[in-house]
Amino acid sequence: MNRNYQKELEQNIRKQEKQGWVPKLFLHSCCAPCSSYVLEYLSQYYEITVFYYNPNIYPDEEYYKRVGEQKAFIQRFSKKQGQMGRGFHPIGFVEGKYEKERFYQMAEGLESVPEGGERCFRCYALRLREAAQQARERQMDYFTTTLSISPLKNARKLNEIGEQLAEEYGVRYLASDFKKKDGYKRSVELSGEYGMYRQDYCGCVYSMQERQKGKPAD
Repeated sequence: MNRNYQKELEQNIRKQEKQGWVPKLFLHSCCAPCSSYVLEYLSQYYEITVFYYNPNIYPDEEYYKRVGEQKAFIQRFSKKQGQMGRGFHPIGFVEGKYEKERFYQMAEGLESVPEGGERCFRCYALRLREAAQQARERQMDYFTTTLSISPLKNARKLNEIGEQLAEEYGVRYLASDFKKKDGYKRSVELSGEYGMYRQDYCGCVYSMQERQKGKPAD
């Protein structure tokens, strides 16, 4: 049976509001543009710590550009929400280690697999596992990821991995599919409003190579 992850999230939020509970959410973010809508949406209901852990990013300068954009967006978003008097909860930030070797070890033997296949699924698991471990250590109520906002990411697989890790680490996973309710469209709008850098490939060297193959010649 196909699950409606967005509906499950909405039910979860309604239940929390009735209880007067504001849970602590450890939010893995793949990049600032993808986090934009997720933070606008969830900061009304959760006390969020953004976790930037993306050892897949290539090359080094792209990694530092993206993490810098993430920090800047959180600061600007928080300031704007405060100025507008909107009800939202403070947003924290944690940068994980840039462990490139872990990604390449994980991808070994899968280098030629097309985007969206097994290599990507293992990359989801690599990043979500680190998020689950950190969430447990920091005594968070939930963890989740912004990855499902992308139309190119497999939300069902992401949620399956997240829920498996929740059982393993003893921290609840917040089931979600952020592309629903025009979430992706809103992230594009917010990227424009904040003048954010939007990359044209997922992040790893393999996705960059696929993107370059698909570009028309100059």
